[in-house]
Amino acid sequence: MRRKDREVTDIKGIEEILLKCKTCHLAMVDNGDPYVVPLSYGYKITGINQQISGESNLDKHTLELYFHSALEGRKLEILKRCNKVCFEISSEGRPVNSDDPCNSGYYFASIIGFGEAVFIYDNDEKCRALSAMFKHQTGRDVPFSAEQSKSVCVFKIISNDFTGKSKPQV
Repeated sequence: MRRKDREVTDIKGIEEILLKCKTCHLAMVDNGDPYVVPLSYGYKITGINQQISGESNLDKHTLELYFHSALEGRKLEILKRCNKVCFEISSEGRPVNSDDPCNSGYYFASIIGFGEAVFIYDNDEKCRALSAMFKHQTGRDVPFSAEQSKSVCVFKIISNDFTGKSKPQV
């Protein structure tokens, strides 16, 4: 990362961004052409929860992003052909205005990562993923039934390669 002063190096900072944001932009390749879709998500972070003095500990964590969709469609066809993806999650804050346009912009926080899509077929795992999504989107714990899970496709992105960046308002 070029701007080391803006790099988010701890998993707590990543989770703060995940909690603040509600939409993930999922990028795929469709027969050589780029394709991106905005999706609601839920997530789970696994791994060691400690940081060694000043060093990034993100490589010791796995980020799972959960998504649901209709049972068919372009996105699913693409992911079945090639499950490698890139994702972006971001939030915009207040604008930064300056007399010098080069110093204008927005306060922001973002995560960019790479991973693989894995379709979830087990009903219990689908229900847990749907509950994680609902909890993230609404703040409410709601259990899903096997019958509800059968009516949607559920998949996850597994990533061990993600970074965070932030320009916080001071």
